[in-house]
Amino acid sequence: MTPERPAPDPVEADRPLIERATEESTQDRRVEELISAGAEAPVLAEAVEAQEAPDAADTLERLPEEEAVEVLGEMDLDAAAEAIAHMVPSLAAGVVEDLAGEDPALAGRLLEEMAPDDATDLLQAIAEDRRSRILEAMATGRATRLRELLRHPEDSAGGMMTTDYVAVRAEMTVAEAVEAVRRAEVDEATPYAFVIDRRGHLEGTVSLRTLLLADPRQRIAEVIDRRIDALSPELDREHVAQEFARYDYVVLPVVDAQGRLLGIVTVDDVIDTIRAEGTEDAQVMVGAGREEGVASPLSEKLRSRLPWLMVNLFTSGVAAMVVLQFEGLIAEIAVLAVLMPVIANQAGNAGQQSLAVTLRGIVLDEVGRHAAATLLRREALVGLVNGICCGLLVGTAVAVIEALSHGGDAWRLGVVVAAAMSVALSVGCLVGTAIPILLRRLGADPATASTIFLTMVTDSMSFLTFLGLASLMSGWIGVGAG
Repeated sequence: MTPERPAPDPVEADRPLIERATEESTQDRRVEELISAGAEAPVLAEAVEAQEAPDAADTLERLPEEEAVEVLGEMDLDAAAEAIAHMVPSLAAGVVEDLAGEDPALAGRLLEEMAPDDATDLLQAIAEDRRSRILEAMATGRATRLRELLRHPEDSAGGMMTTDYVAVRAEMTVAEAVEAVRRAEVDEATPYAFVIDRRGHLEGTVSLRTLLLADPRQRIAEVIDRRIDALSPELDREHVAQEFARYDYVVLPVVDAQGRLLGIVTVDDVIDTIRAEGTEDAQVMVGAGREEGVASPLSEKLRSRLPWLMVNLFTSGVAAMVVLQFEGLIAEIAVLAVLMPVIANQAGNAGQQSLAVTLRGIVLDEVGRHAAATLLRREALVGLVNGICCGLLVGTAVAVIEALSHGGDAWRLGVVVAAAMSVALSVGCLVGTAIPILLRRLGADPATASTIFLTMVTDSMSFLTFLGLASLMSGWIGVGAG
């Protein structure tokens, strides 16, 4: 006789299923199996739908664009929109652009499901003709809102904002406002409802906590907070990020010159901005495109990189011309050719350190106009001290090697190396600090190709310092140095 199976413990049945955040989920493992097995798009789409949106985005990014478009077409509309919103922007734009070519109506419905700011970001990255086809396929009201958002530059508060917010009127009762909040279909979670008049002018805010605790019969005008911090739509997104970081804002309204509420910027958008600015600065420092991504088209990569490579050719020529002036000295004392790149490399690294610290200070608004002189002096001193330390080390090594190889007074070359290293590193740190400060004063992006100009100056000055000192003291170091 088969023993009876014990009835399930109701307490055990009600316990939540807890999975480690850092471990692969059951859904992720299922998707991996299907991809390995070459599953058809409908089957794979069902599994991708079950994934968390960021994981679904990772899956779509791994697939070829054509297959990703096919899977998206089979997915639930809301799940597909969420997945696209979490994809790498350049890849998401490519997928939506392909989708717009095949089925503009589906592309339009997907963007309708997305938060307005996310949909706007995608549309800005799509070719003009495909963008128009998508907007024409969308519902009139939604398309109009997106066209309004597209009018603002991408790197401004207006370009960051979303039109998803809760608005109430001052003449409403608290009960009516609570009902309006309940009915509102917004994607953004904010702790406030914004109070506007009949013409859309911002009058204040009321926290959701206040709405819960206030007497339902009170008017909103009685509980409104009229102290409003707001952003103008033209404000650069770096300054927006600085305001959020300085005052710990969670959300800020964006208003026009007449005080009309245009939209809101939330802290999650600011986090995305900070991350984007960091990656952009890293790219423009070396002359790569600001918006270039790993999946950017070949034409875009060439267009953004080639001009700066041409500039780099010219700046490298400056350093080469410096070396050419000492051709005879190098031919006479061949070891100089071995030591030149060592000094230039150290000066370049020291300059890069100062450049990185200064750029970070500018981004965090730590480098005021009156602090520039102090910063320059401090960095030059750091370079000098580091140069002396490195110079003594390298100079001693050179002196010992030369003395053992040639004897006599060949160690004197080590003294010249130590002196040149000290000066070169000091100059490198000074220039690495000065370039972004100067670019900012001129109204340019402090990061723009800064490493190209820094390399030109550090190489040229390192060669000039070292070879110039060697030339001046050639009689002193010449004995046994060849």
